Amino acid sequence: MTIRAQRPAVGFARRIAAWLDRHARVRLGFLLAGPVGWLVVAYLGSLAVLFVNSLWTRDAFTGLVIRELTPDNFLDMVTNPLYRNVTLRTVGMAVVVTLTCAVIAFPIAYYMARTASPRVRGLLTVAILMPLWASYLVKAYTWRLILSNDGVLNWLLAPLGLRGPGLGESVVGLWLVFTYLWLPYMILPLYAGLERIPTSLLEASSDLGGKGWTTFRRVILPLVVPALVAGSIFTFSLTLGDYIAPSLITTTQFIGNLIYSNFGVPDLPFAAALAIVPLVIVVLYLLVARRLGAFEAL
Repeated sequence: MTIRAQRPAVGFARRIAAWLDRHARVRLGFLLAGPVGWLVVAYLGSLAVLFVNSLWTRDAFTGLVIRELTPDNFLDMVTNPLYRNVTLRTVGMAVVVTLTCAVIAFPIAYYMARTASPRVRGLLTVAILMPLWASYLVKAYTWRLILSNDGVLNWLLAPLGLRGPGLGESVVGLWLVFTYLWLPYMILPLYAGLERIPTSLLEASSDLGGKGWTTFRRVILPLVVPALVAGSIFTFSLTLGDYIAPSLITTTQFIGNLIYSNFGVPDLPFAAALAIVPLVIVVLYLLVARRLGAFEAL
């Protein structure tokens, strides 16, 4: 009796499986329904809540949130020179860190992809990945100790009559910290991009009389641009939204610090409006990176 009761259910399941096998798009839709639903609810939903909060305001007297849609927060950011300067300073730091990481990462990645033996390549890969295994806070506090007035950097520079950037208003120390933190994210995409360049192209350039600089400028660089842009996505976006390192290394304000301080006041609507700024900048940057083929190099 148990076997006979299960037969209709088994037959129905087989018919459903056969029908799904004939309709590939429906099958794909069922497979993606869970992840896409989670993305819409958890990620896009939270962004929608963030945007709605950015259109609210806070009563200066009572501290209560006024739930009326108004662009006052964004108008304040545009008209107030403080917020314009902080935004430009943050974007400028992200650009400088990205360029510095690219300059440092390119020769390392080229050596790994084109010159190093398999053994050395493996050791370099481990050496590049090892800093990523350490805690972010440990690395940030270590750099705070290095850059302090009685730190290792000043101790090394003292015999030369020099001093490091130190901690305070200078952003040079923060530039060094960001470059150290995000450098692996630039090396790995560049290494992957350089490794995919066929050796025959370099040999053909040499056979046609191309010197080293000409081969680099007209063969290697155009082919590695997508990988370079892919690495810059990480260095640019991570620098743009970071608030821990700026809080530990410098007293100069960046967007992340302002967002954090407004959450602590709290002025949640204005903090949400500030958080929209790096989000919009990153989206625009991703659109440019997509046109340059960066996503294919990831």
